[in-house]
Amino acid sequence: MKHSEETPPARPAEADGEPTTPDATRDSIADTDRLELLEAEPAGAVAVFGDRIDAARQFTHDLAVHGETLGLIGPLEPPRLWTRHVLNSGVMAPLIGEGARVGDVGSGAGLPGLVLAIARPDAHFVLIEPMERRCEWLTAESERLGLTNVTVLRARAEDAFAAGLLDQVTARAVSALRTLIPITAPLVRRGGELIFLKGERVHDEIAAAAKQISRNRLSSIEVIELGVGVVPESTRVFRATVDAAS
Repeated sequence: MKHSEETPPARPAEADGEPTTPDATRDSIADTDRLELLEAEPAGAVAVFGDRIDAARQFTHDLAVHGETLGLIGPLEPPRLWTRHVLNSGVMAPLIGEGARVGDVGSGAGLPGLVLAIARPDAHFVLIEPMERRCEWLTAESERLGLTNVTVLRARAEDAFAAGLLDQVTARAVSALRTLIPITAPLVRRGGELIFLKGERVHDEIAAAAKQISRNRLSSIEVIELGVGVVPESTRVFRATVDAAS
């Protein structure tokens, strides 16, 4: 895994006998405020993560504390962090192939890549992200969580061939299918899959991407709704097989 210098969480005032400073006090108060806004863990979280729930809790805590400062999430996200982001990503775990090499394009905060790496330690995840600061976060957070199944690759999707051919590629909130398919299908081996988190208009996106679907030889196209009855908000996933090298 690529290693970057870790950005540590704010340390409590008077730590290690050091005098309190105004900046340290403000940081400590800010962290407390963010955690007070953090959504309570939904009942379905344990069902999604099983014995990996502690790592999911730590990731959610870290993202709540550091996410806004690092530009990973907006200020309105902590009250819905579990529901809209962590569980929304985690319910995809059963779609990951056993022992698969999975690329997460535009990984950003690690949604869904880091969440899936927590839930599926048997698979290996290549987190593809062009922005340096976000790569530093992904690397540091992987190390904090003790994840050994993560590689961080600083690249745009269309330049990410250093990862080698992948079994599956996922993405969340990156772009519409007509733009996303041409830059991700070439990263996938023949018979591999594209599995993208999508919103309510996914069927409209599929219709608008008819040319790209044909050109990239996608088949077995389906929209799967995950998490129904388990988590407060279900997740829609576009899944397709890449039949031939693009």
